[in-house]
Amino acid sequence: MLMLKDILYGVSLRAAEGATDRPVSAVHFDSRQVESESVFVAVAGTQVDGHRYISGAIERGATSVVCETMPDDKQEGVTYVEVANSAEALGQMASNFYGNPSGKLKLVAVTGTNGKTTVVTLLHQLFMRLGYQTGLLSTVNNKINDEVIPSTHTTPDAVQLNALLAQMVKKGCTHAFMEASSHAIVQHRMAGLSLAGAIFTNISHDHLDYHKTFEEYIKAKKKLFDDLPKSAFALVNTDDKRGKIMVQNTAAAVKTFSLKGVSDFKAKVLTNSLQGLELEISGDTVASQSVWFPLIGDFNAYNLLATFGTAVLLGEEAEEVLTQLSGVHPARGRFEQVQSSNGVTAIVDYAHTPDALENVLKTIQNVRTKNETVICVVGCGGDRDKDKRPKMAAIAAERSDRVIFTSDNPRSEDPEEIIRDMQAGVPASHYKKVLSITNRKEAIKTAVMMAEPNDIVLVAGKGHETYQEIKGVKHDFDDKQVLKEFFYELS
Repeated sequence: MLMLKDILYGVSLRAAEGATDRPVSAVHFDSRQVESESVFVAVAGTQVDGHRYISGAIERGATSVVCETMPDDKQEGVTYVEVANSAEALGQMASNFYGNPSGKLKLVAVTGTNGKTTVVTLLHQLFMRLGYQTGLLSTVNNKINDEVIPSTHTTPDAVQLNALLAQMVKKGCTHAFMEASSHAIVQHRMAGLSLAGAIFTNISHDHLDYHKTFEEYIKAKKKLFDDLPKSAFALVNTDDKRGKIMVQNTAAAVKTFSLKGVSDFKAKVLTNSLQGLELEISGDTVASQSVWFPLIGDFNAYNLLATFGTAVLLGEEAEEVLTQLSGVHPARGRFEQVQSSNGVTAIVDYAHTPDALENVLKTIQNVRTKNETVICVVGCGGDRDKDKRPKMAAIAAERSDRVIFTSDNPRSEDPEEIIRDMQAGVPASHYKKVLSITNRKEAIKTAVMMAEPNDIVLVAGKGHETYQEIKGVKHDFDDKQVLKEFFYELS
């Protein structure tokens, strides 16, 4: 069993009272999970301050406590350690407890508003195809090779994260790819990790309910690159004007990718259709060549380019990477197509930000023949950034022929109030093309019944999610499955 002093290695300590050469059975920050001889880390979270639960953790068997403020009523036989930042200490301690698994992997983190899930999914598929044992940490699911482990957050908490990485190491993984959400970065969930590299996809308005300002959101993303070591690489999209900002203070080797400007990894879209993309790939490491991929849209051209660049920076041979990358498939719920028997194409996409919705609708406009109707079903989540609601509504109304506003995950909010917030963004010239149907299933059914052969129905906002959260309860709901059911009924 590890000793407390071993688990505290690398943690910036302010003070310690009690023995540090005592055994530790587990590391916890949730007092309800504490067991005998475990260490309880009191984290001052956004919702709950763990310092309030120190005595309860000790009653459950904690023999060591890590905190930012020493309690007044210290108990005999318990070791108390004071640190500057408990969340940061938790990350380092979790890494130490599980044997620093990230240092035994080539671990790459992907951050950005859009594209994180697709890029890590493509990287996981690619490196499996290249013959490596590979791990995945994503919004959709976590994987150890082909074994699926359900995920509850874009980025797990520090303890879960290191436990998963340790499992990957135990099962022979040499590479792992993870999403790095802005929440996880500022909450220090990634503290203590050793990264081989990090990728920046893009940034647009999102999560302002949490970060309050766009500047703070940018700083959260940038911190990932500020903390990279010299041994790592930082691969950034320079077509996004904030790509260069991300790497202003990084010690890592900076590499770039783009569709428009000069960069280390560059692509040009030759063909863009509902069947796939043909890209001309070029760069310092590969002679210019055209490659076909079964993904759709300019946004996926960026995702593919980021994946290609990462593989090359990890030491893979460019020609073999392109060969294997041409056989990958998109992440679940990302521009995922469902076909009806009468020729209607439905597209399920996770687009839940203004930028993502605009990208998806632009892609549909680029691949359509102009003889079909584009019907968009879209909602906005409750208890989240309200500023994006009228913006998303305006984009849907501008870039679709017909629009149905509906519920997403209303959570604790009144779904009809959310829809009213969306309606406020619709210009008067587009009023006639907009319907509002609060029940999401009815909204999708209405879109399917409105569609004629060859029309395109976009169901946006939930993508891979298989539930709808209403008043704190998660109800089974899968956009793709609902579409299939209605298509079957109409066949």
